[in-house]
Amino acid sequence: MDTKRKVIIITDGDYIAQKAVEEIAKQIGGRCISLSAGNPTPLSGKQVVELIKQAVNDPVLVMFDDNGNRSTGNGEQAMEYVITHPDVEILGAIAVASNTKWVSGTHVSYSIDNQGRIIDEAVDKDGFMDEDLENQIYGDTVDILNKYNIPNVIGIGDIGKMQGKDHIRQGCPITRKAVDWILERSEYHGSETAREAAHHA
Repeated sequence: MDTKRKVIIITDGDYIAQKAVEEIAKQIGGRCISLSAGNPTPLSGKQVVELIKQAVNDPVLVMFDDNGNRSTGNGEQAMEYVITHPDVEILGAIAVASNTKWVSGTHVSYSIDNQGRIIDEAVDKDGFMDEDLENQIYGDTVDILNKYNIPNVIGIGDIGKMQGKDHIRQGCPITRKAVDWILERSEYHGSETAREAAHHA
């Protein structure tokens, strides 16, 4: 029996992103590790894994943020710990674009633009396609994704924002589509408990 917890990584953790991710977790019957939010991520990787294990349902949405740290900051260190932990299965990652320019960025084959379209290009912070980005998402917490063979990485603009297109009043439709895309690609359909919770959300 597979006992690994199913996790989706999200490379953003500010207050607006937190509220958006909490909303999406409720919609899909999963769980959000709210304590992983912050600028930068306030928890160690070990603490994040402990909270993942305590979560009632999968998938577990976990946020990581470096708050613009040029080096490998708290968020990336915690993310690396979670990615490599034997009790965790990473279903995918949402690579969030920011205006950070000194980072290497991470390559994405697909992004979701601010109209909710899945495209073969990278997007900027506002969710606009930009061919000049050459399929690289630039954000302060995405570089660590390059070190590991993370499945189902999708680019997205600033979660909960994108000029109002992903606002929580609208149910954060762009972020929801990114999460749904990862779940479909990973062929993870959730536990019966999670499906029931999503049905009543």
